[in-house]
Amino acid sequence: MQTALRTLAHRVGALAAEFHESQRRVVELQTSPDRYVLRSNGTPDSYDEFLFRTSGPLMHEPSAAIRRRS
Repeated sequence: MQTALRTLAHRVGALAAEFHESQRRVVELQTSPDRYVLRSNGTPDSYDEFLFRTSGPLMHEPSAAIRRRS
């Protein structure tokens, strides 16, 4: 019985962690400065525009240790 409860608690915790990560990513994408630029897939016209586009949070790839766990 305790094993089943631990397994269930672990799954619920993993689900909550996944929801949290998804919500964090959605907020990051919605607040990205590239979202508000007309030609967001084009190259910046000036250095100031480049600085504006990279002023938001940058997406970092997870470490190998974290990717290995998934």
